[in-house]
Amino acid sequence: MKTNSIKYGVVALAMSLGLSSCDNFLNRPTEDNYNADNYYSTDAACLSGVNYLYNSPWYDFQRGFIKVGEVFSGNMYWGNSPYLNFSVNGTDEDLVNMSYSLWAVIGHCSTVYESIEKAEGPSEAIKNQCMGEALTWKAMAYFYLVRTFGDVPIIHSNSATLAEGNYNELKKVQKADVYEYIILTLEKALELLPKHKDIEGRIDYFCAEGLLAKVYLTKAGVNGSLDNADLQKAADLAKDVIDNSGRVLMENYEDIFRGSNNVSDESLIAWRWTTEGNEWTRQNTQQSDLGIEGFCEVGSVWGGWGGPSVDLMEAFGVIEIEGYGLESRLKTFDSPETRADIDTRRKATMMLAGDYYPYFWRDKGGFNYLRFIYDKSYNKDATGQLQGPCGCNNVKHLYGNSADHQAEMGMSDARMASALATHILRLADVYLIHAEAMALMGKGGEASAVDAYNEVRQRAIPTAAPVSSVTFDMVWKERRLELAGEGDRWYDFVRRAYYDAPACIDELKHQHRNQMWNCDPLYKAYYESNTWNLVTVDGNVEYNYEVDVPNVTENSFTIPFPTEDVALNPNLLAEPEHVDIRATYKY
Repeated sequence: MKTNSIKYGVVALAMSLGLSSCDNFLNRPTEDNYNADNYYSTDAACLSGVNYLYNSPWYDFQRGFIKVGEVFSGNMYWGNSPYLNFSVNGTDEDLVNMSYSLWAVIGHCSTVYESIEKAEGPSEAIKNQCMGEALTWKAMAYFYLVRTFGDVPIIHSNSATLAEGNYNELKKVQKADVYEYIILTLEKALELLPKHKDIEGRIDYFCAEGLLAKVYLTKAGVNGSLDNADLQKAADLAKDVIDNSGRVLMENYEDIFRGSNNVSDESLIAWRWTTEGNEWTRQNTQQSDLGIEGFCEVGSVWGGWGGPSVDLMEAFGVIEIEGYGLESRLKTFDSPETRADIDTRRKATMMLAGDYYPYFWRDKGGFNYLRFIYDKSYNKDATGQLQGPCGCNNVKHLYGNSADHQAEMGMSDARMASALATHILRLADVYLIHAEAMALMGKGGEASAVDAYNEVRQRAIPTAAPVSSVTFDMVWKERRLELAGEGDRWYDFVRRAYYDAPACIDELKHQHRNQMWNCDPLYKAYYESNTWNLVTVDGNVEYNYEVDVPNVTENSFTIPFPTEDVALNPNLLAEPEHVDIRATYKY
């Protein structure tokens, strides 16, 4: 943990005074020239003072969010990335930035919470709401930390830690206790947050309750075997959100990820970005890392050379590889006309030959994937070469071009900047949390579990027959397809590895994590002559089998601390200590 990461929280209050609202629905008060002593003097100032917690402190986590969540898990191919072959070490820049960002969030949330708590002037209702929002974000940051690094220190009060001056002496706390601290924090948030559906995208009671359900599901196996009491708690909390939040699943899966639906029933907790105000760190930069070169006019898009993995393509049923490791061979790769493309989530997650997107490039009549690559009359920057190393490219986290951004979000995009929300807890996730917890308790045949699973699956595959019972394996697969590309899959492996590491290792070692060869000539011939022939002019289309299985072990599910953090605080290498959370910490 970097010294600067903890100290960063000291400036949280000053930063909150200087930042404008993080989206149109979060308005700043008109008053000016506040100082730290009187800023939170009105309801409007309290709301404004929390806004930046929805974006700026999280900015440096964006790249780690994808590399850990998607590349580690085998959902995404990213060249020679150490996240692809499990060789990440403490000097990795994205790892360092991720750690810095998460500790910064905790520092900012603590400072904002303490400042609002002692503020005079605002109504109790607004003070409570804003403090609840800050605590939920703090809990979310700790949830990422403990699932990424395992045992971590606890900083309850940022101001107290800085006053004591012992930030380089903090000891790690056992991860089971860290989960208990997250639960304590969320329980306090639930006491404070309004129990109604917020229509502006702010965190309300049910948003925090959905997160608490996910925390209990994860904590259930942290000691090596599943705790039914924690599973029941996860199931009950998720069921309350499903039944009483007033939220319903969005009818069309693709619509969840459009800017016009930044705020929706589906989005419980999200990073809410903006391009207004020109303040760096308030914007979404993910299109740059994930989009194809030339995708938007403002440039700085270089993500086409990575993309969804062959293994994820297999999970969606559009390709089949037989064998693993050096025995891997391409078995089937169907044409756009013959592939069984019945899951609507596939097209919303990965672009394949034959795909057309009406919500991208709307000023050009929509986005045609192959025309974009091969037709200069359609795309003046067309390179004539497929970039996707596995024969596909990303869709999620993309907004399109400037016309799309303006139409969807009512504001302009900019270089490495969009206002597209990043959903980090969705309602469908909560449905599947309930189904998984019930299945793990042997209650997968109960109506609530079956209904939750069927609603998610049948939205994606309207022709799917309803199931009458749910198993863990069914939910495990469904979670991958539902949340692919959303930074979550690796944490599913971490949760399962707590109590069943061998199953996780086996699955990861039997993934197809490498690229496909000769997809470009295959696609070019299909575009020019509607010919789909896996024997191309440049050689056969085949899986790159010249790679060993990944070197994943039980230690792979905990990522090393940044080297600089360990140098500053050697206690990060020591054994963690047990802390009685309820006796030690109070809100």
